[in-house]
Amino acid sequence: MTAWQRDAVSAFIALGANLGDAAATVRRAIDRLAQLPQTQLVAWSPLYASAPVDAQGPDYVNAVAQVRTGLTAPELLKQLAQAELQAGRTRPYHHAPRTLDLDLLLYGDGRIDSPALTVPHPRMAQRAFVLLPLADIAPQRVSPEALRAVAGQAIRRLPG
Repeated sequence: MTAWQRDAVSAFIALGANLGDAAATVRRAIDRLAQLPQTQLVAWSPLYASAPVDAQGPDYVNAVAQVRTGLTAPELLKQLAQAELQAGRTRPYHHAPRTLDLDLLLYGDGRIDSPALTVPHPRMAQRAFVLLPLADIAPQRVSPEALRAVAGQAIRRLPG
């Protein structure tokens, strides 16, 4: 390891899209995560469909991916924002429909509370579209109580 490298950290990223061919966009974004610098794609969940939460527009296609990365959390967040832009993401208003949304859910066992980033993601425990795919790839990260708390939210696993 050179002086500028750091030990790899396991991070979990939520992926979502509800504009255009959302499933294809999410699949491409998963592939893109494998190409991030100092980052290895470890696992990804099946795709799920869910209605927008606190927003309008078509249903979302969602997934969660796990990476091992040597990037710091702020560096990883910057890479995720670049991937969103490359996928055509615009932010015309709060909770607008999205070509791609990438959220850093967990960064190792770290806790981060800064103006730019909060980890663990502050609303992940309230969202079935995050917890179900996360439980698929990291069941130890999702408690049965958390799954019961979101059991009433409409979500369905997509084929394939």
